[in-house]
Amino acid sequence: MATYSERQQEAVLREEIVRVCRIVWEKGWVAASDGNASIRLGQDRLLVTPSGMSKGFFSASDVLVVNLDGEPVASQYARSKRVPTSEIALHLEVYRQRADVRAVLHAHPPLTIAFTIAGVSLAQCVLPEVVVNLGSIPTTAYATPSTVESAEVIRELIHDHDALILDRHGTVTVGRTLFDAYMKLEKVEHLAQVTLAARQLGRVGLLPPEQVRKLVEMRREKLGLPPDYDGPGCVLCGACGRESSGVPTSDEELVRQVAETVVRELSKQLP
Repeated sequence: MATYSERQQEAVLREEIVRVCRIVWEKGWVAASDGNASIRLGQDRLLVTPSGMSKGFFSASDVLVVNLDGEPVASQYARSKRVPTSEIALHLEVYRQRADVRAVLHAHPPLTIAFTIAGVSLAQCVLPEVVVNLGSIPTTAYATPSTVESAEVIRELIHDHDALILDRHGTVTVGRTLFDAYMKLEKVEHLAQVTLAARQLGRVGLLPPEQVRKLVEMRREKLGLPPDYDGPGCVLCGACGRESSGVPTSDEELVRQVAETVVRELSKQLP
């Protein structure tokens, strides 16, 4: 039987899910019954949003408790007859891969989704705050929503990223708390807004490699975060100390890459 402090903690976390989901709904980053959230409850249970309910119109008592297999668990606070979110497989996969994650948030921010439909990556180094706090933001392969495919496409990427974009299906952000995951969602959609405005004004200028190097150092030394930038869509401008295999950042970069390739191939033919 749960202790008083455990019951009290569950009550607080239930309210946190309701509060954060309400903010996401008010922002217009979910529609109808879209989106879902979860929070770790101890070592072997999760609190998850119910399926089929608007994130602006559910209460703490509607939140469900499930085990790490996604099966509902009896709770003193649960009065709901509902079932867990249909994206439960996605949440469970995150927790399997990341023991440090305490909360997961899946939303459908419109501009971010629009970028995936247009085939434009948001993984490039554009805003310093995003580079420092999130690193690159890769876009996954397409997966049929509400199936195990969603878990499969994030399996490898979630190891090194706290924010992922699901092709045509929104975002997955993780954190120490659900509010932490929400703050990362805000950064992703803000990046999409700024990138769209820049493209409308003419072009998106990437941060110079030397500036990215400084941000990478800040990310690693001050925040203790991994300096990984080789997710799908990353232009690998050289700031990470790796050979570039991404999209050239300029005409000059394209010429340089072509020249290097020609020299490399010619050298193979020399005796």
